[in-house]
Order: sequence, then C-alpha cells, then structure tokens
Amino acid sequence: MNYKRIVPNSISGLSLALGVFSIFYTFENDFTTAAICIIMSVIADSLDGRAARALNVSGPFGQELDSLCDLGAFGVAPAILIYQFGMIELGFFGKALASFFACMGAMRLARFNTNIDDVKGYFQGMPIPAGACVLATYVLSGFEFSAIYVAILTFVVALIMYSNVKFPDFKGKGNPMYKLPVIIAAVLGGILLYERPSGWFFVAMLTYTIAGIINFVYVKLFIKESQQ
Repeated sequence: MNYKRIVPNSISGLSLALGVFSIFYTFENDFTTAAICIIMSVIADSLDGRAARALNVSGPFGQELDSLCDLGAFGVAPAILIYQFGMIELGFFGKALASFFACMGAMRLARFNTNIDDVKGYFQGMPIPAGACVLATYVLSGFEFSAIYVAILTFVVALIMYSNVKFPDFKGKGNPMYKLPVIIAAVLGGILLYERPSGWFFVAMLTYTIAGIINFVYVKLFIKESQQ
C-alpha cells in the first residue's frame, strides 16, 4: 500500500465532509455557515490534485474519488442550500430546480472525466465548484432577490455547467476572452457592486459567469463568421 495516497484522498474526503456539514447547517437554518462550508470545500478541492501531483501518486482511483466528492459537495449541498435559502416558497418547483442543478453537476463531472484527454486549455461548461460558488456567495452577499430570480439564477448556472460554453482555465490555448464581452460583463458587475459593495465575492463570480456566456455568444455570432 502506498501511504502517500492517504494525503490527497484525505483532502478529497475533507471536501466532501465540508459539503455534508453544509447540509447539516442548512437544516438548522444557519445559511451563512452552510455557505462558508461550501467555499471551504472548494478550497480543499483545489488542493487534492496538487497534493497528488506533488507526491507523484496521481491515478484513476483518486480521480474517481475526487468526482464523487465533488458531486456531494458542489452538486447536492448547494442545491439543498439554495432551495432552503431562496426558493422554499416555490414548493415543488423549487425542489425540481434544485434537483436539476445537482443533476447537471453530475453530468458535468461525467463529461469531464470522459473528455479529460480531449479538452485542453479551457473548461467545457462552467466547472461545478464555480457553479457551487455562485450559489454559496449569493447566500453570503446580502442581496435579496425574489424566489423567481433565485430560480432563474439556479437554472442558468445549472445549464451552463453542462454546456459547450468555453471558460478559460488560464493554462492553455482555449477559447480567448474578447474585449467586448468582458467589458459588458464588467459593467454589469460594476452596477451590482455599486448597489452592494459587501457582495463583491458574489459579484465577481456572477461577472465571471456572465462574461463566459456573452463571450460564447459573441464568438458564435461574429468571430466564426468573420473567419469564413
């Protein structure tokens, strides 16, 4: 047995445990702590792969474990949180939307695992930790959107997780971010930030989301056409 594997696997387990704690705190209506647990889980998730590479113990077991932990921490936990926090008055419709978010997250992870050797330099669809962060940071932001707007936000984030929208991973030559989409997203983010500066973390995540979507549409409408 290679005991070095315990380190990255334990970090993956910690990420899932934080997601489970988030669910417990959600049931106790401690939404702030629940959201913080999800963000802490994202931080832990960013470390397990680095630990595996540093110890030279990367392998299929660790990759599968990471995906399973991601589904619990970034698919199920934020779905329960956003329903209890912002969509509970929608009843069954809110439950269905929260479930849709978790399902799209699962499909995003499955596609990532099967396309890992083909997709380089960008994320095909928003990464599930980023999707979870959008919802968790909304809870922490102090914004008070109506249940319908929260439902729309949840639906859109779920869709773009399992989409062909190309988000740059800053490591390769993926789909470039063009100036106009970035400027439009920055202006929209600036308006929200002006309304509530304390919600900067959510605004940053939402701006990242909007920039990716607008950039994708911009490429489809103008860039490919100009290259023909």
